[in-house]
Amino acid sequence: MPATPDDLFALLAREGIASETHRHPPLFTVEESKRLRGAIPGAHVKNLFLKDRKDGLFLISALEDTVIDLKTVHEAIGGRGKVSFGSADLLRAVLGVEPGSVTPFAAINDAERRVKIILDARMMAHERINVHPLVNTMTTGVGREGLVAFFRATGHEPAIVDLHAPESRPAVAAAPATSHL
Repeated sequence: MPATPDDLFALLAREGIASETHRHPPLFTVEESKRLRGAIPGAHVKNLFLKDRKDGLFLISALEDTVIDLKTVHEAIGGRGKVSFGSADLLRAVLGVEPGSVTPFAAINDAERRVKIILDARMMAHERINVHPLVNTMTTGVGREGLVAFFRATGHEPAIVDLHAPESRPAVAAAPATSHL
């Protein structure tokens, strides 16, 4: 059974990851989020669940205004061949969330560590990052170091990729090793 927001919040608390959550009506798109977010501080993101031609799975989190070219992003993220969106059934089976609720926090449900986590470098330049906590009726803000600590607690080592560096691809770096919460 997939983790619930309460399971996620308990993990964040156990790991000492500070967070702040706001409740709101369901949001399915970046545009809906922009209209409803009010003054929630920090980076607001979009998330893409992708698969490559060899069934490699990727979860990309990037600033909401980031243009991600599905024809070339595989070069930046280490995909084996071009990528496409993972199906709703695959999303549910691997990450335990519904379409419209894709979030980096869904890594909590990837016990087999099938998904490669990709964090956009521009997003990681922000102190606070806002994402859905497994459902699209809330937004949870965490510090960037807290987000990395969350991934490590779930057994995922995120790759920080400059998705805006088409001339220098692949620009992949490991997540920072230190935490300053």
